[in-house]
Amino acid sequence: KEGVITVEESKGSKELEVELTTGMQFDRGYLSPYFVTNNEKMCVELDDPYLLITEKKLNIIQPLLPILEAIFKSGKPLFIIAEDIEGEALSTLVINKLRGLKVAAVKAPGFGDRRKEMLEDIAALTGAKYVIKDELGIKMEDLTLEDLGTAKNVKITKDNTTIVSE
Repeated sequence: KEGVITVEESKGSKELEVELTTGMQFDRGYLSPYFVTNNEKMCVELDDPYLLITEKKLNIIQPLLPILEAIFKSGKPLFIIAEDIEGEALSTLVINKLRGLKVAAVKAPGFGDRRKEMLEDIAALTGAKYVIKDELGIKMEDLTLEDLGTAKNVKITKDNTTIVSE
């Protein structure tokens, strides 16, 4: 079987513990170093985040504002996986991160049909409604927190993303 092994420092206990979790790892890192939450390890660590998964390119922030406001009110982090995030959308996310919103973003893994399959796998793993695509006619402005996925934690380095589900 294939898998990912992650070794973490214990929080208090000196006992050796082995924990098997469900999750996945893919080779995409954070889109901006401003998303980093752990400067010592130069990685992003998000606990109990919402996941927004889309195969669209995000370059304007307007469609994301309603869901960003809902997430800010919830106090939980947001992890975005998109075809690409650039321009106004990326700079607004970075500014909001610097102002206290726990947010991070990565480009979608894979290419072509494989990308679509991987995004669907991530949506299935996290319980996200993988609905943010043109053919279903659902607009990003209409998203609710129930449409987003959730995970136990997400860790993003410069090169990799690891999602551990519930």
